Amino acid sequence: MKKRDLLTPIGIALGATMILFGIFFNDGISGVSSFVQVSSFIVVIGGLLGALFVNFNLNEMKLCARVFKEAFKDDDYNLKELIQLFISLSEKARREGLLALESEVEQLDDQFIKKGVYLAIDGIEPEVINDIMNAEIAAMEERHNKGRSIIEKAGEYAPAWGMIGTLIGLILMLNHLDDPGTIGPSMAVALLTTFYGMLLANLVFLPIAGKLVSRTEEEVFMKQVIVEGVLGVQSGQNPKILEEKLSAFLSSEDLKEKNQEDFEAEEIQNET
Repeated sequence: MKKRDLLTPIGIALGATMILFGIFFNDGISGVSSFVQVSSFIVVIGGLLGALFVNFNLNEMKLCARVFKEAFKDDDYNLKELIQLFISLSEKARREGLLALESEVEQLDDQFIKKGVYLAIDGIEPEVINDIMNAEIAAMEERHNKGRSIIEKAGEYAPAWGMIGTLIGLILMLNHLDDPGTIGPSMAVALLTTFYGMLLANLVFLPIAGKLVSRTEEEVFMKQVIVEGVLGVQSGQNPKILEEKLSAFLSSEDLKEKNQEDFEAEEIQNET
């Protein structure tokens, strides 16, 4: 289940706004307008796209928009709920057998959990289930890495194309040294391409690539928990033991909160 990640657009907007405010408070609205130069922007974006087209094939470039959008979404994973799901599946499997889980699994949205439990229901050996599911995790990592590499390369190329745009501007400026009055404005325009390149790299491309790395690591972590849960259910493990095993994946804060909830539940049960 995906939900919107508001921090990514907020972070980009905040960074751009603070830069604009810094320029505005220093030189007013005229200063802000002086940072808008279409030709400089075209050089950076055009050169950047050209470099990416050379570096990647058509199929990889098609991934770019989809990968970019992933930075603005967030997987709605809840580790405590996931653990509770496998405890419930384990309890039902011990009472009614693995075949009874089929109706439960059909209601789940997560295809990875479905696949693992169906493999268990089909009587596949634990080692084979582990190999199949880990192979899928490895394939997912490879897909993510390939898509993310486009964003990372954009972050590398953007400053370079900013410098190339600056060199173009300097060359054009040197061709008109007979008019000293144009040197200052021409130099400012030349430097704007470097500004655009550095801004795109350090506010957009590299931070988004970093966020995608975190997303991949989080997804791999959750899928590893799922693998352990599926194997525990398949082996008929005691639900309490399975809970203790999967709880090892919880953070210290979540584990403390879980222990507190368990203690409160036990207190209520003792009172009744």
